[in-house]
Amino acid sequence: MPDTPRSTYRVQVRPGFDLDATAELAGYLAALGVTHLYTAPLLIATPGSTHGYDVVDHRAVNPQLGGEAARARLVRALRAAGLGLVVDIVPNHAGVARPEANPAWWDVLRRGRDSAYARWFDIDWDRGRLLLPVLADTADALDDLKLVDGELRYHEHRFPVADGTGDGTPRQVHDRQHYELVNWRRGDAELTYRRFFAVSDLAGLRVEDPEVFDATHAEILRWVDAGEVDGIRVDHPDGLRDPAGYLARLRAAAPQRWLVVEKILEYGEDLPDWPVDGTTGYDALAAVSGLFVDPDAEPEFTTLDGRLTGRHTSWADLTHATKLEAATRLLAAELTRLAALVPELPGEQVRAALAELAACFPVYRGYPPSGARHLAAARSEAGRRRPDLTGVLDAVTARLRDPGHELAARFPQFTGAVMAKGVEDTAYYRWSRFVALNEVGGSPAHFGVPPAELHRFAATRHVRWPASMTALSTHDTKRGEDVRARLAVLSELPGRWAERVADWMSRAPLADPALAHLLWQTAVGAWPIERERLHGYAEKAAREASVTTSWADPDAAFEHELHALVDRMYDDPELHAQITAFAAEITPPGWSNALGQKLVQLAMPGVPDVYQGTELWENSLVDPDNRRPVDFAVRRDMLARLDAGWRPAVAGDGAAKLLVVSRTLRLRRDRPDLFGGYRPVPARGPAAAHAVAFDRGGAVAVATRLPLRLGRSGGWRDTALSLPVHECTDLFTGRVYSGSELLLHDLLSTYPVALLAPTDSVEAAA
Repeated sequence: MPDTPRSTYRVQVRPGFDLDATAELAGYLAALGVTHLYTAPLLIATPGSTHGYDVVDHRAVNPQLGGEAARARLVRALRAAGLGLVVDIVPNHAGVARPEANPAWWDVLRRGRDSAYARWFDIDWDRGRLLLPVLADTADALDDLKLVDGELRYHEHRFPVADGTGDGTPRQVHDRQHYELVNWRRGDAELTYRRFFAVSDLAGLRVEDPEVFDATHAEILRWVDAGEVDGIRVDHPDGLRDPAGYLARLRAAAPQRWLVVEKILEYGEDLPDWPVDGTTGYDALAAVSGLFVDPDAEPEFTTLDGRLTGRHTSWADLTHATKLEAATRLLAAELTRLAALVPELPGEQVRAALAELAACFPVYRGYPPSGARHLAAARSEAGRRRPDLTGVLDAVTARLRDPGHELAARFPQFTGAVMAKGVEDTAYYRWSRFVALNEVGGSPAHFGVPPAELHRFAATRHVRWPASMTALSTHDTKRGEDVRARLAVLSELPGRWAERVADWMSRAPLADPALAHLLWQTAVGAWPIERERLHGYAEKAAREASVTTSWADPDAAFEHELHALVDRMYDDPELHAQITAFAAEITPPGWSNALGQKLVQLAMPGVPDVYQGTELWENSLVDPDNRRPVDFAVRRDMLARLDAGWRPAVAGDGAAKLLVVSRTLRLRRDRPDLFGGYRPVPARGPAAAHAVAFDRGGAVAVATRLPLRLGRSGGWRDTALSLPVHECTDLFTGRVYSGSELLLHDLLSTYPVALLAPTDSVEAAA
């Protein structure tokens, strides 16, 4: 087993699919060709947690996953199959929704500043009692407070009582505590502890403190020291006070382990020079998926967007507005804490200046030395938008440039949250020009990725970050990879899509036309999709967009209209037939795109990850839809049939995708010497623009892009590739090719992709 994974397979270990169920996958994953299992967080999480990112106790494995005994069984099963283990860890925050489940948080609530765990959490004690936003939005909510078994109870919520304070009425006891229960709406505005984004149930941890680091990482590092963990994925490092310092400490504690960070890079941004192996792959996702989008369609989609919505808004202006909204509303409590660090200036002006700087900040957060450049860009744009704040912007910026000022340490934590909430969780649901581009780590303003840009990206990655992860789907993506692949087809028929969607929207109008356009794109991208899944997606998208309804204030009338529209897609025979027919029209070229982007992702420089279930066609939408159970029995059976010699058609159940995944992963595992370089392989001929090919040092990947335009222009005709070897075999078809020139109409006659390797190296991966 290699020290650095050659590939990973992500499994959402959770109650209902625990560690023992995961251990049963070991044989299948080895047969698939991966070298490492990559799991969701394993430590004790909030009871019932379906994801594990709300850790409540860092000392042990979650008993709802099977506990320590099941973890040990998993490790043995993986080792027996020749597989390694990569674990996900959550250093930024802990779950506090159930205080009684989190011993450290419970003790802080009980003892306040005197708690041995008070330093664990990023609490602003100078602002008074610790505010807990759990009460109903009524004036008499505290009347429901009760004293039971020496605890305060509010409906299902339990809270400790400090020693010597338990006499009297529940209200009197409450008023003596180190915490104060407040209206849930006050959380965004007045909270006194740092959160994960705007999630009050996740309290920020101070892992910059060595004692906190040691206590929260001891169990994970015990597994590392025992040789039972081969890699670590770090969740949300941007939320930490000092990510570089944290990662240096983690690297020192796990010096020989593969280490990747969930760092989301904006378009053109480089990963800081941290002691890590790379990111979790959103940068690769954007480059690869964009490769299958036709850049020439941008003007037509921009025109369509304006016609459907009745307005023309730039991506820059939209995201400025949504980020400013996030800074001043969702993250108002964090903004207040920052403004208090500049007491010598008028508070409201400081708040306005900080919010404007965060809204104009071009990346999630700045890091030395590039952080100064990003701050300068934010200051320039903020001054352009708010010339009335020139003086205070200058004063605040001066403090942000001072590494010794507390504001300079905390503001980067704020900008990352503003970007995530303002763009990922709001703007992506409002900007519906072409939603295939609205993806984590993507840039909707950049319409498609030309092959030359993809090659530059991959070549740079090979030199600088050869062990960085690549991904196409994760638990955080807004839609699954195959949905994006099918939506990319719309860029090849913008006129036809404009006619179709305009007709549908006129026949079944919605008060929010931008949301309607997003919903129609989603429907054709995932069709056929179960009705309840599309209902769930539509409601989440509408509330995230927060235009006509929201999580905080749902608009029942609008949501009724929204759900009626979804129902009409299924219940109106004519409309249902039209959706079905259009989806059927774009599905075959969508399959071509899906196979192409999968091959590019798996074969390009980096460590490819396969998200659970995506080795077959997979039409998931945003979380929680992308955490649905996976039928591994079907996949095992299909892989066995492929290994027995069956060669499937592209159409159908996704077996062709499983063929591409398994053969590519096996070749990477068994012949790493064929993946030691990167060189574009140019095509020559009339259809050259439709071929993407590269040589990894012996293994040559070939994919088709823009398949509809290819078909309309006459196919591959006399287009050819120059091969680096004189005899090679395509691992997907088994065909052997000789000579230095290879005609693409021959190579790609069965599948729209090919993986070529010297014939003498193929047997192990076949």
